[in-house]
Amino acid sequence: MAELAERRDIPPWLKVPEDLKDPEVFQVPTRLLEALFGRRGCRIPYVEQVSKAMLELKTLESSEFTEVVVYGSYLSKLRTRWMLQSLAEWHRQRQERGMLKLEEAMNALELSPWMK
Repeated sequence: MAELAERRDIPPWLKVPEDLKDPEVFQVPTRLLEALFGRRGCRIPYVEQVSKAMLELKTLESSEFTEVVVYGSYLSKLRTRWMLQSLAEWHRQRQERGMLKLEEAMNALELSPWMK
């Protein structure tokens, strides 16, 4: 039998117990959690309401990744997973662009050969 959610405050849009069975589970790099969910997870209730799902975060032993457990209907779980993966990818690309701009700025500041 599948484990039920540990949370006590189950959102009203979930059908208990059907939506608590067979959760969607995936891992997110821990460093991205603040970007996805805000400081101390302040955006989690908003993400839950928009996606009509319930989220639980479980820190893994390595602490490099955090496990995200999504409860809800089949479509809600898929939509939530897609949304979080898209946000994580957007954030990764944004950081990459920032590093490229930093690298360009550093190269622009290099001394020209005649100044050495």
